[in-house]
Amino acid sequence: MSRYLTPSKTALLCLISIYTDGVVPNSSAIDVLSFLVSCLSSLKPGSPRSPFDKWENQYSVSITDFEDALSTRPSSIPGRSVWDLFLRKVWSIDSCDALEDFFANVSDMLVKTREEQMRDRDNGLAPEVGCMRLSRCSPLGAFVRRAQLEFTRLQFHDSVKLWKGFVQYRLSTYRAWAKRNPSNEQSIVDINLPMLGLDTSSSLAQVAYGCVGDDAEDESYISTKDVERLLEFQIGELQRLGGRVPEGMKAQLEQIIASGVTLPNLVHYLRFLDAWRAGDYPMAFDNLHRYFDYTLHSRDRSSYQYALLNLAILQADFGCHGEAVSAMQEAVSIARESHDMNCLNFCMSWLYHFGKAFPDQMRDVQNTGMLGNEKEGLAFLKAKAKETEMWSLLSTTLLSEAKLELQNGESLASSMEHIVRASHLNVTKDLLNSMGPQLLLQTTLFSRIGITHLSWLSSEIFRECYSSRAPFEDYLRSTFRSSQLLAQQGRYKEASARMNEISPEKLRSLKSNQHWTVFSGILKLKRQIYRNENVAADYLISQLQAIQLPDHDVSLMLSFLSIEFMLRQGNYSGALETVETTARSLHQDNFDVHTQVKLLSLKARILERTGQPQRGFSLAMRAASISHRSRFLPGLWESICVLSGVLLSLEEFEAVEEMVESIMPQVLESNDCDLAARAYSLLVDANMGVAGKLWAKGQGPNTPAKKEYMNRALAYLDCAYDQYEEIEDIKGQCEMMAKKATVMHLTGDLVLANDYAAKYLDLQRQGEVE
Repeated sequence: MSRYLTPSKTALLCLISIYTDGVVPNSSAIDVLSFLVSCLSSLKPGSPRSPFDKWENQYSVSITDFEDALSTRPSSIPGRSVWDLFLRKVWSIDSCDALEDFFANVSDMLVKTREEQMRDRDNGLAPEVGCMRLSRCSPLGAFVRRAQLEFTRLQFHDSVKLWKGFVQYRLSTYRAWAKRNPSNEQSIVDINLPMLGLDTSSSLAQVAYGCVGDDAEDESYISTKDVERLLEFQIGELQRLGGRVPEGMKAQLEQIIASGVTLPNLVHYLRFLDAWRAGDYPMAFDNLHRYFDYTLHSRDRSSYQYALLNLAILQADFGCHGEAVSAMQEAVSIARESHDMNCLNFCMSWLYHFGKAFPDQMRDVQNTGMLGNEKEGLAFLKAKAKETEMWSLLSTTLLSEAKLELQNGESLASSMEHIVRASHLNVTKDLLNSMGPQLLLQTTLFSRIGITHLSWLSSEIFRECYSSRAPFEDYLRSTFRSSQLLAQQGRYKEASARMNEISPEKLRSLKSNQHWTVFSGILKLKRQIYRNENVAADYLISQLQAIQLPDHDVSLMLSFLSIEFMLRQGNYSGALETVETTARSLHQDNFDVHTQVKLLSLKARILERTGQPQRGFSLAMRAASISHRSRFLPGLWESICVLSGVLLSLEEFEAVEEMVESIMPQVLESNDCDLAARAYSLLVDANMGVAGKLWAKGQGPNTPAKKEYMNRALAYLDCAYDQYEEIEDIKGQCEMMAKKATVMHLTGDLVLANDYAAKYLDLQRQGEVE
């Protein structure tokens, strides 16, 4: 494997030579230069797409790419395109000796150095005028100088290998060249063969060049530099998007690596990333140590902090949180000593987010005062990000501030301000990686203030505009969030189809696969709980809890679903115990008003169902007060419904009717069928309770007031049944049918009462069969 030069780079030099000869007109110059620069520039993951990005995504430029780029560009010679001139230049190199001469004279394309100009002046030579020369510091000039230097370093057998590769590289263009230049007689391999009276089938040609017509890839087509560029591109893609190296690319990389003697250090880092994503931690540790052993050997201690940084992240994923924190603390110390602000800022940001996820592991660090409290840590990161112009870190810090204020129930306006500032940064600085977290936070914020349609819109914007160039983890979470919004409206098939749209290729990473499995399982579990499939729900809960993802939000979702399942089974003691266990697991670092309100509401429901409504009253009032203060509107509607259930137990029917009717428009706007069904059911009970009070006061069964309340109760019964039917809640539908049969019996319509009772039995049997 060559260190730098390849046949494609030789072809690029030929094209540069044509450009400096002045035969490329102004109309074609921009396209030719754009093609050259795109072929010579480094591969940048996630860079904006250009008309020439198909060449940027390759490690070597094929002869077909030259034809596509040059065949339609006219030259200054009438009747000839730039492609025709390129072919003439390429085929003018007709022997290995001609290749030597070509590289010896490529410096003529460059502006002479100051010493050369002084020497020419002393020798009486006039300066050249009217010819185009490349600046020695320009991208093209630097490439020409580098190519000439690398050729002079080649051993004889390496230069011969380059010549053989160049012969094979241009072979497919022989007919096109011969058609445009019929007067030139030349062998397709070497001009020396016809001079000796030989052809390509002769023994000498076979020994020197082998089978010229073979189209197999030759190892001289790539260089160590090309492999390094390709590896850098792949590593950048893995770090930016997550996931693993595709099987096809992995096989191609292994084939390229096996073709040469020099093994770039980046191969070990690429293998480390792939093994890490696959969950093969021994192999990941091994390749990480190999990479940094080579790197530190060549760069002394300048990369030591990055070795510790990668080690800490790997340890954290492996579950060794204490070792991860120790390694990160050492990385912070070394980054401070070496004044590496980029590494220091990243380490501090990682420690902050790690502390939010695992607060128990960070107590020793917080006791040292390294991070201060949460707001001080975010203020430090924001200031340092501005100083070092790390715009991505600044955007992430602004979003973290907004999230912290949302979790603590602080100013909603301040949270929105931080999101808008982060959005401005993401747009003006083109931070595509930060668009995912921003839109996810917007989805959460709109959900918390009860504007579900804007929450759905944020998910759709991310899905349509940024999903292809965002980290896969963000895309997966956004997909799950939008599927949740579909599931709470009873659109289970659409939610399942949306989750299944994610291709298995993207789920080859162990962490991504586990998250996808848990997210899909949560959606299925919710449906099974509604459909009273207790065996399936119990099995799903045990399977999901066994995965044990280090994600606090996922653990809370599973806990809430487990409590809901126990409530439906009548296991109130188990539900209350789970509520208490979940409440004890909360810390100041992972505190969230949403969790607090949810736990208070669940506990109040349990107490109300176990005949202790007075104890549940204070809890429901507290939940409503916290929700109102923090502007957590869905939590406020739920806590009011729970409070209404407590008041029903205390026979405060008029108060329940007034409260629930006042919030019904906002409940319906939230697109939560379960909450809407419960609210309608409360209105049914409240109206029937008022009608019962009128009956107790001695009013007859056919009085207008009593009929009005019973008719309203029947209307609300239909609304509640429709909402339960949307989410396939068998128990809720049965309850509404039972209430309807009771109402019909009270009104004296026994036929309808029997019909509704029969439908109740049919629903029960249907649930048992399913």
